[in-house]
Amino acid sequence: MIEQKTIMQSLNEALKRNEEKILALWTERTLDTYESSSFFKKSQDRFANPVGMNIREGLTALFRLLVEGAGAEQFAKPLDQIIRIRAVQQFTPSQAVAPLLDLKAAVRQVFSADKDCRHQLLELMPFEADVDRMTLQTFDLYMECRERLHKARIRELKSGSYILTDSACASALIRENLRELSPQGGCAADKA
Repeated sequence: MIEQKTIMQSLNEALKRNEEKILALWTERTLDTYESSSFFKKSQDRFANPVGMNIREGLTALFRLLVEGAGAEQFAKPLDQIIRIRAVQQFTPSQAVAPLLDLKAAVRQVFSADKDCRHQLLELMPFEADVDRMTLQTFDLYMECRERLHKARIRELKSGSYILTDSACASALIRENLRELSPQGGCAADKA
Protein backbone atom coordinates (compact mmCIF):
# COMPACT_ATOMS: atom_id res chain seq x y z
CA MET A 1 0.00 0.00 0.00
CA ILE A 2 2.85 2.37 0.85
CA GLU A 3 4.51 1.58 -2.50
CA GLN A 4 1.27 2.41 -4.36
CA LYS A 5 1.01 5.73 -2.52
CA THR A 6 4.63 6.56 -3.42
CA ILE A 7 3.97 5.70 -7.07
CA MET A 8 0.92 8.01 -7.14
CA GLN A 9 2.88 10.84 -5.50
CA SER A 10 5.65 10.41 -8.06
CA LEU A 11 3.12 10.34 -10.90
CA ASN A 12 1.37 13.46 -9.59
CA GLU A 13 4.71 15.25 -9.37
CA ALA A 14 5.46 14.34 -13.00
CA LEU A 15 2.00 15.52 -14.06
CA LYS A 16 2.49 18.84 -12.25
CA ARG A 17 5.96 19.26 -13.71
CA ASN A 18 4.59 18.76 -17.23
CA GLU A 19 1.31 20.61 -16.68
CA GLU A 20 2.02 23.36 -19.19
CA LYS A 21 2.93 20.96 -22.02
CA ILE A 22 0.02 18.62 -21.28
CA LEU A 23 -2.51 21.46 -21.09
CA ALA A 24 -1.21 23.06 -24.29
CA LEU A 25 -1.57 19.78 -26.18
CA TRP A 26 -4.96 18.93 -24.65
CA THR A 27 -6.32 22.41 -25.31
CA GLU A 28 -5.08 22.34 -28.89
CA ARG A 29 -6.74 18.98 -29.52
CA THR A 30 -9.99 20.18 -27.97
CA LEU A 31 -10.07 23.43 -29.92
CA ASP A 32 -9.28 21.51 -33.12
CA THR A 33 -12.78 20.02 -32.89
CA TYR A 34 -14.30 23.43 -33.70
CA GLU A 35 -14.68 24.81 -37.21
CA SER A 36 -13.13 28.13 -36.15
CA SER A 37 -10.30 26.44 -34.30
CA SER A 38 -7.57 28.78 -35.54
CA PHE A 39 -9.38 31.80 -34.07
CA PHE A 40 -10.09 30.00 -30.78
CA LYS A 41 -6.42 29.04 -30.50
CA LYS A 42 -4.99 32.50 -31.30
CA SER A 43 -7.22 34.99 -29.51
CA GLN A 44 -6.56 35.32 -25.78
CA ASP A 45 -9.20 38.05 -25.32
CA ARG A 46 -11.98 36.86 -23.02
CA PHE A 47 -14.58 39.06 -24.72
CA ALA A 48 -13.56 38.42 -28.32
CA ASN A 49 -13.09 34.70 -27.72
CA PRO A 50 -15.30 33.48 -24.87
CA VAL A 51 -15.40 29.92 -26.23
CA GLY A 52 -11.63 29.55 -26.36
CA MET A 53 -11.12 31.11 -22.95
CA ASN A 54 -13.82 29.02 -21.26
CA ILE A 55 -12.38 25.86 -22.78
CA ARG A 56 -8.85 26.78 -21.61
CA GLU A 57 -10.01 27.64 -18.09
CA GLY A 58 -12.19 24.56 -17.79
CA LEU A 59 -9.50 22.15 -19.00
CA THR A 60 -6.93 23.72 -16.68
CA ALA A 61 -9.25 23.36 -13.70
CA LEU A 62 -10.09 19.76 -14.62
CA PHE A 63 -6.44 18.80 -14.99
CA ARG A 64 -5.57 20.26 -11.62
CA LEU A 65 -8.51 18.52 -9.96
CA LEU A 66 -7.47 15.19 -11.47
CA VAL A 67 -3.91 15.62 -10.22
CA GLU A 68 -5.20 16.52 -6.75
CA GLY A 69 -7.46 13.46 -6.68
CA ALA A 70 -10.59 15.57 -6.20
CA GLY A 71 -14.04 14.07 -5.77
CA ALA A 72 -16.68 13.94 -8.51
CA GLU A 73 -18.65 16.88 -7.04
CA GLN A 74 -15.64 19.18 -7.53
CA PHE A 75 -15.56 18.41 -11.26
CA ALA A 76 -19.10 19.67 -11.82
CA LYS A 77 -18.32 23.38 -12.31
CA PRO A 78 -15.44 23.12 -14.82
CA LEU A 79 -17.18 20.28 -16.66
CA ASP A 80 -20.31 22.40 -16.91
CA GLN A 81 -18.21 25.34 -18.15
CA ILE A 82 -16.98 23.21 -21.07
CA ILE A 83 -19.98 21.06 -21.86
CA ARG A 84 -22.56 23.88 -21.94
CA ILE A 85 -20.66 25.33 -24.89
CA ARG A 86 -20.46 22.00 -26.66
CA ALA A 87 -24.11 21.11 -25.97
CA VAL A 88 -25.46 24.07 -27.96
CA GLN A 89 -23.31 23.30 -30.98
CA GLN A 90 -23.71 20.68 -33.68
CA PHE A 91 -21.78 17.92 -31.91
CA THR A 92 -23.08 14.42 -31.40
CA PRO A 93 -22.93 13.32 -27.77
CA SER A 94 -19.76 11.32 -28.42
CA GLN A 95 -18.13 14.26 -30.24
CA ALA A 96 -19.05 16.57 -27.37
CA VAL A 97 -17.30 14.52 -24.69
CA ALA A 98 -14.48 12.93 -26.74
CA PRO A 99 -11.96 15.76 -26.16
CA LEU A 100 -11.93 14.94 -22.46
CA LEU A 101 -10.56 11.51 -23.31
CA ASP A 102 -7.78 13.20 -25.30
CA LEU A 103 -6.16 14.08 -21.97
CA LYS A 104 -4.93 10.49 -21.75
CA ALA A 105 -3.26 10.71 -25.16
CA ALA A 106 -1.77 14.12 -24.33
CA VAL A 107 -0.24 12.81 -21.10
CA ARG A 108 1.14 9.73 -22.86
CA GLN A 109 2.61 11.87 -25.64
CA VAL A 110 4.31 14.26 -23.21
CA PHE A 111 5.57 11.45 -20.97
CA SER A 112 6.91 9.52 -23.98
CA ALA A 113 8.91 12.56 -25.08
CA ASP A 114 10.35 13.14 -21.58
CA LYS A 115 13.06 10.60 -20.68
CA ASP A 116 12.48 11.26 -16.97
CA CYS A 117 8.79 10.31 -17.26
CA ARG A 118 8.87 7.38 -19.69
CA HIS A 119 9.06 4.82 -16.90
CA GLN A 120 5.80 6.20 -15.50
CA LEU A 121 3.77 5.34 -18.61
CA LEU A 122 3.00 1.97 -17.03
CA GLU A 123 1.71 3.71 -13.90
CA LEU A 124 -0.94 5.81 -15.64
CA MET A 125 -3.83 3.36 -15.24
CA PRO A 126 -5.35 4.94 -12.08
CA PHE A 127 -5.06 8.43 -13.59
CA GLU A 128 -6.64 7.23 -16.84
CA ALA A 129 -9.46 5.56 -14.90
CA ASP A 130 -10.13 8.92 -13.24
CA VAL A 131 -10.24 10.56 -16.69
CA ASP A 132 -12.77 7.92 -17.80
CA ARG A 133 -14.97 8.56 -14.76
CA MET A 134 -14.78 12.32 -15.40
CA THR A 135 -15.80 11.73 -19.02
CA LEU A 136 -18.82 9.67 -17.97
CA GLN A 137 -19.82 12.47 -15.61
CA THR A 138 -19.48 14.87 -18.54
CA PHE A 139 -21.79 12.76 -20.67
CA ASP A 140 -24.47 13.02 -17.96
CA LEU A 141 -24.03 16.82 -17.87
CA TYR A 142 -24.20 17.00 -21.66
CA MET A 143 -27.50 15.11 -21.67
CA GLU A 144 -28.91 17.42 -18.97
CA CYS A 145 -27.93 20.47 -21.06
CA ARG A 146 -29.51 19.02 -24.19
CA GLU A 147 -32.68 18.19 -22.28
CA ARG A 148 -32.91 21.78 -21.00
CA LEU A 149 -32.44 23.06 -24.55
CA HIS A 150 -35.22 20.84 -25.84
CA LYS A 151 -37.55 21.86 -23.02
CA ALA A 152 -36.86 25.53 -23.77
CA ARG A 153 -37.62 24.91 -27.43
CA ILE A 154 -40.90 23.20 -26.54
CA ARG A 155 -41.85 26.17 -24.33
CA GLU A 156 -41.09 28.51 -27.26
CA LEU A 157 -43.30 26.47 -29.56
CA LYS A 158 -46.15 26.27 -27.05
CA SER A 159 -46.02 29.99 -26.25
CA GLY A 160 -45.63 31.09 -29.85
CA SER A 161 -42.45 32.97 -29.05
CA TYR A 162 -40.67 30.90 -31.70
CA ILE A 163 -42.23 33.29 -34.19
CA LEU A 164 -40.06 36.02 -32.71
CA THR A 165 -36.90 33.94 -32.64
CA ASP A 166 -37.22 31.82 -35.79
CA SER A 167 -38.55 34.29 -38.32
CA ALA A 168 -37.71 37.68 -39.73
CA CYS A 169 -39.08 40.77 -38.04
CA ALA A 170 -42.55 41.93 -39.05
CA SER A 171 -41.35 44.90 -41.10
CA ALA A 172 -38.99 42.66 -43.11
CA LEU A 173 -41.86 40.27 -43.84
CA ILE A 174 -44.06 43.15 -45.05
CA ARG A 175 -41.30 44.45 -47.35
CA GLU A 176 -40.79 40.95 -48.73
CA ASN A 177 -44.51 40.57 -49.41
CA LEU A 178 -44.64 43.98 -51.11
CA ARG A 179 -41.77 43.01 -53.41
CA GLU A 180 -43.65 39.91 -54.48
CA LEU A 181 -46.60 42.00 -55.56
CA SER A 182 -46.39 44.11 -58.69
CA PRO A 183 -47.55 47.76 -58.79
CA GLN A 184 -50.77 46.57 -60.51
CA GLY A 185 -51.62 44.33 -57.55
CA GLY A 186 -50.82 41.02 -59.24
CA CYS A 187 -48.03 38.65 -58.40
CA ALA A 188 -44.70 39.66 -59.92
CA ALA A 189 -43.92 36.02 -60.66
CA ASP A 190 -47.11 35.76 -62.78
CA LYS A 191 -46.03 38.72 -64.94
CA ALA A 192 -42.52 37.43 -65.61
